[in-house]
Amino acid sequence: MSRSALAVIPARGGSKGVHRKNIRLLGDRPLIAWTIRAAKESASVGRVIVSTDDPEIAEIARAWGAETPFIRPAELSGDETPGDAPFRHAVDQVPGFDISVLLQPTSPFRNAADIDASVALARPGRSAVSVCEVLKHPAWMFTIGEDGLTPILPAMTGIARRQDLPPVYALNGAIYVMASSDLKAGARLVGPGTQAYVMPLERSIDIDTEGDLSTAAALLEAEANLHAGMPASRLTS
Repeated sequence: MSRSALAVIPARGGSKGVHRKNIRLLGDRPLIAWTIRAAKESASVGRVIVSTDDPEIAEIARAWGAETPFIRPAELSGDETPGDAPFRHAVDQVPGFDISVLLQPTSPFRNAADIDASVALARPGRSAVSVCEVLKHPAWMFTIGEDGLTPILPAMTGIARRQDLPPVYALNGAIYVMASSDLKAGARLVGPGTQAYVMPLERSIDIDTEGDLSTAAALLEAEANLHAGMPASRLTS
């Protein structure tokens, strides 16, 4: 088995929120190319594959340096397909790696250093995922029922200042790392013992809507203007 990791980038053709989002242009390249580049630059990754049901996506992925050793079956490409199913399928199709890494193409600003740091946290029995701090604290969130508002975290409702609240984190969808043997045994991507790799908010944007795509483009433009003539930026390094 290889000590390097297998990077799997899932990219089906039937995206709903943003039509053909995986190959929409962001800056000077298709969205999926940002993730392919980060994976290929990672010191931890030995092979980069794209799992897709779409011939055009496959062609673009290969043009940017990824492999497409199989076409994803239709039954794993529908709207109701569990998010981890294409990952598990890909790992079965490409054996020989101790560690497998799921990289969503909708996280364009995750970089090689983020991947390497996440892989370093994972080992058999211990998966790793990327997270970012949540700015809207759940202590100030509620459900609405017949009796009005019900706090999500009743024990914290009396805390009025954000700085007095403990930081909380959410999955940002950028990186999931697991021992291939655990994945094949049916282990959950996030479960007991999962380690967290904290990413900054500026690299945690997840492209799910046209608004997200516009925000990412604006961030790129602002970063380019700020760092014109300077070496690598925070977003693209």
